[in-house]
Amino acid sequence: MQVKRLKLLCLPCAGASATMYLRWKRRLPAWIEVHPVELPGRGERLSEPFTDDFEAQVVRLCEEQATRLRGDFALFGHSMGALLAYGMAVRLRDVGRPQPQMLFVSGSAAPSIRDPERLAGLDNDEALIADLRRQGGTPEEVFESPELLRLTLDALAADYRLCRRFRYRGGPPLDYPLQAFAGHDDDIERERLEAWRRETGGAFSLDWLEGGHFFIRHQEGKVLATIERALARRLEEEPHAAPAAS
Repeated sequence: MQVKRLKLLCLPCAGASATMYLRWKRRLPAWIEVHPVELPGRGERLSEPFTDDFEAQVVRLCEEQATRLRGDFALFGHSMGALLAYGMAVRLRDVGRPQPQMLFVSGSAAPSIRDPERLAGLDNDEALIADLRRQGGTPEEVFESPELLRLTLDALAADYRLCRRFRYRGGPPLDYPLQAFAGHDDDIERERLEAWRRETGGAFSLDWLEGGHFFIRHQEGKVLATIERALARRLEEEPHAAPAAS
């Protein structure tokens, strides 16, 4: 019987809020404590200005989530959230903070070979709306509500600026397992997904699921089952929690 508990911090995709992970609180077992991470400018932080500086956002996240980044914890992110989760993992490593048990990345090219043209031209409302339509993850009611659409476009534009400012710095590989997820119909090239392998010296897995960029919603059950199995196996391998920061 699973008795240890683990915190799973979940980072949202571009334009989204922490609410995209609320269902996970009900669907994952109680020993996995799901913590959806809200970014400035959306949800309960709507009154705060957006952050479009990648490094500053990562530092801020590590500071804001400091109490959760102790003991047994793991990081998950989808799309932009995967890039932020990776950024947090690297910062925790570089400043000597407690390390995650695992890093989960979903729907994102590896940081070492991101496509610089992927977000080209997505800097105006028309282009952003077309991009939302193409990816297929936005409810129709958002497009029908001028207020909701404005909020979504403002968040998406800021998040794309943040992604453009990411710079890969390399460094030693992470010393724990990395699990990646990808959609068969997403337009991220296979080699950009498989390159996540370079970021870890631990076990690496890449699971392909049916669907496009938002396979994470349509294949939610399979994603969560994989996360649960991976974390249970990892905790069996690591009987002692990482020490808290002094």
